[in-house]
Amino acid sequence: MFRARAVLPAGAFAALAVAVSAGAFTRVDQWAIDHLMPGGSFHGGKTPLIDGLVPLLHTHLDSGYSVAVNIVTLPGSFLIALAIVVACSRVLGVALVAAVVVEVVCKEVLTKPALYDGSFHITAFDTSFPSGHALRTMLVAAALTLRWPHARVFAIVWAIASIVLLLLAGWHTPTDLAGGVLLAALALLVARCAGALRGRRLSRRP
Repeated sequence: MFRARAVLPAGAFAALAVAVSAGAFTRVDQWAIDHLMPGGSFHGGKTPLIDGLVPLLHTHLDSGYSVAVNIVTLPGSFLIALAIVVACSRVLGVALVAAVVVEVVCKEVLTKPALYDGSFHITAFDTSFPSGHALRTMLVAAALTLRWPHARVFAIVWAIASIVLLLLAGWHTPTDLAGGVLLAALALLVARCAGALRGRRLSRRP
């Protein structure tokens, strides 16, 4: 049953990754750069990986959008997200780490067709799929909802606001964000099935 449930998000993520690498959605991402990223500052080069681990480190706070996205997505930085998720669910914490490994591998092996700000090649977007912030934001929201169901509306609103700001501030393209959301959905499914399997094993013990 787990395999059947995992096929849809896993297949969707894999298909999107291949399509993005092949350039199927380059026009969509380029249109977003031209029209949906008023806070984008693309001339700073590739974003260091450590920015996803330690918030605000090496980050340029050169616009209101940049300040807003740093503040709003703060719980989505890796170390903070891991602490929150593990506090709510250890199984989900393991799933988060596994998903982040997939994220890093994808960014190392997948290269998207070039995207431009005018005539400037935005090299940071060459290896920005999938969005780690979108991935971790979704998992943090799910963990908070799991631990405190009454906070569901707040968690959903925060996750949506974070993803929208990631786009407006020029941190990620639409396909990056979609990839992060799909990877989070797969991680949630894996965690749910693992938790259910563990529960069954415990219930069978004498």
